[in-house]
Amino acid sequence: MLFPLTKKTESANRVVVTGAGVITALGAGWEINAAGFRAGRNAFRPVTLFDASHQRAKIAAEIDLPGEFPATRLPTKYYRRLDRAARMLLLAAHEAWTQSGWQGSENLPVVLGTTSGEMSLGQAYLRQAINSPRQFHRQATRVAYYQMQRQALDLCEAFGFNGPVTIISNACASGSNAIGHAWELLRDGRAERVLTGGYDALCQLTFAGFDSLQALAPTACRPFDATRNGLTLGEGAAVFTLETLAGAQKRAAPILGEIIGYGATTDVHHLTQPHPEGDAALAAMNAACAAAGITAAQVDYVNAHGTATPQNDATEAVAINRWAGEHARNISVSSTKACIGHLLGAAGAVEAAVCLMALRGQWLPPEVLLEQVDPVCRFSIVRQPTDKKIKIALSNSFGFGGANASLIFRRWA
Repeated sequence: MLFPLTKKTESANRVVVTGAGVITALGAGWEINAAGFRAGRNAFRPVTLFDASHQRAKIAAEIDLPGEFPATRLPTKYYRRLDRAARMLLLAAHEAWTQSGWQGSENLPVVLGTTSGEMSLGQAYLRQAINSPRQFHRQATRVAYYQMQRQALDLCEAFGFNGPVTIISNACASGSNAIGHAWELLRDGRAERVLTGGYDALCQLTFAGFDSLQALAPTACRPFDATRNGLTLGEGAAVFTLETLAGAQKRAAPILGEIIGYGATTDVHHLTQPHPEGDAALAAMNAACAAAGITAAQVDYVNAHGTATPQNDATEAVAINRWAGEHARNISVSSTKACIGHLLGAAGAVEAAVCLMALRGQWLPPEVLLEQVDPVCRFSIVRQPTDKKIKIALSNSFGFGGANASLIFRRWA
């Protein structure tokens, strides 16, 4: 199923990013992540969060969470109830909120994307229920904080605002869908500011699930490599403060970049396998370009979904070739999953941050582990740290169940 192409209209609000926070296995914060992505540094290591000895794959991109958290309106003792995903989300949100200069306010919408939420709390509940069915210590807390809306409500309380909360759980496109929905709210005049992003933490259930499908690589993933053998999981969060250009300029806020297009489609070819010709992926990129009022020839860089699975990369490469046409040979493409792995619901949000970093810094994030480029790629894969003048970047997110999303960002000079 394809959503109708969103047309650009002169009356639509322009949407800008005035704050961004990010945490990945490369580190916590914009600066350390920008340096890591620019160098193409990978953060893969043996799994320590749970026992992976019985799994085919044994590496992931784990985050070292800081021992102390920045002060918010949440009581200090409250943090003891939070698990990894909620803590990552709060860390990223604090950086974005501080950078934006926003203050607590009424009716500030929150739009978040995630696939697992606090899945680890569900695991803990189930283990205790099976092993010690008459022991109820902490079980009620696990039930309460396992629910995805709880993390969003914690954000509202932490920074002193309220408003409608939307949680999007749409497989690996969740983060991009969340940002795209927030963009539509602002563009269409339904909000003046929106807090948005995506988050997901590693947990044994998702790791074992992907491994049972033989989707995980026993070594670090190599997107678009002719000998690629699967994805590598990671964890992280990215949060953005979005507002209309008029609102940002009125308060003289620093602007990190502009979101100019969003497209979403659904591939009904197969539950886990994309259409071999990339029809839905192509439609998502075309829809984003139509919304932005640009052509593929105006895009300088594509942050590909690039999971390093045989079918996904081949299909996405075909879709990019079709979308870019003769311009394909001039376009630079890379998948930053080569650095931090696949973050599932957080992937699209973190990759949006990477696009903003690249546009601001005028560089391209490389895949330094790539050995042999798949011949299906008619475009240029970034393989070494590269400085380049770029004005427009497109980010792809394609997920299980056929969820496809593309976002387009423009450099703010």
